[in-house]
Amino acid sequence: MRVIEDVRSTAEVFPNVVLTVGSFDGVHLGHQRILRRLVEHARAIHGTAALMTLDPHPRQFFSPRHAPNILTGSEKKRALLAGNGVEVLYVLPFNAEVANLDREHFLHEIVLRRCRAVRLIVGHDFAFGKDAAGNHTYLEAMAPRLGFAIEQVPPLVVEGERVSSTLIREYILQGDLDHVERFLGRKYSIVGEVKRGRGMGAKLGYPTANIEPGNYAVPVHGVYIAEALLDGKRYQAAVNIGIAPTIRHEDIMVEAFLLGFNEDIVGKQLEVIFHRRLRPELKFNSLPDLIAAIGRDVEAVRAYFLQESKS
Repeated sequence: MRVIEDVRSTAEVFPNVVLTVGSFDGVHLGHQRILRRLVEHARAIHGTAALMTLDPHPRQFFSPRHAPNILTGSEKKRALLAGNGVEVLYVLPFNAEVANLDREHFLHEIVLRRCRAVRLIVGHDFAFGKDAAGNHTYLEAMAPRLGFAIEQVPPLVVEGERVSSTLIREYILQGDLDHVERFLGRKYSIVGEVKRGRGMGAKLGYPTANIEPGNYAVPVHGVYIAEALLDGKRYQAAVNIGIAPTIRHEDIMVEAFLLGFNEDIVGKQLEVIFHRRLRPELKFNSLPDLIAAIGRDVEAVRAYFLQESKS
């Protein structure tokens, strides 16, 4: 996938660009439906399936303290988009200047002049330009005058609920990983750099790889059955999310004990892939009680993956 880091200054030309625009956070099943239509149209005209995304998300720019937590980091999202057939990714750096672009300038200068789009594929709630004045109705009116085609993809409804990043985020915060997977189309994961901790896990006999969740949506505090993806290899993992009340962390941490693994991986990228919530985070009366509980958690992880291998 070719990445154009600033669409405003690109001079690259691609054949018959079919374009969609949006944040595509999560690249969930609803997004995938749009991407399928994008790729289908691009292939039909021997063209290029392209996507333009705003970075940072407008809500993060306007209200950073109240911006929604993300479902996918930049690198993960790009990999998912490429895996769904996107051939060109245009990035529009979002700032005050971009926020004040009216819909006419956005359409003429960005979509048509820079991206050279011949067809637009948009979602049901797509809006663009200053005050979100541009929408599907506006594009339909402009399409015949400016010589491009437009298609709006209806929302995807699963189990009576409209699939959206907001809905998935709510289920993540509840720790409802079954619903998350059904709407996301895969298991939810958090990617981060392993940080050096205080070494308490090692002292207890269960050394952990610790990552700070940053602005990811974080499942409710508790212990989880998970996998840890490190250097292309997968490891079974028991993961604690929270403040480790028995030991007392100051900040929320994602602490992963990788079964059968004990190496120093501080500074490496680790992806924690959540399977199931085992129990809430608890405060124990003593360290022996905590060690015994961790031992039970680890055995539950082993039993879970053994059962998975048989099914």
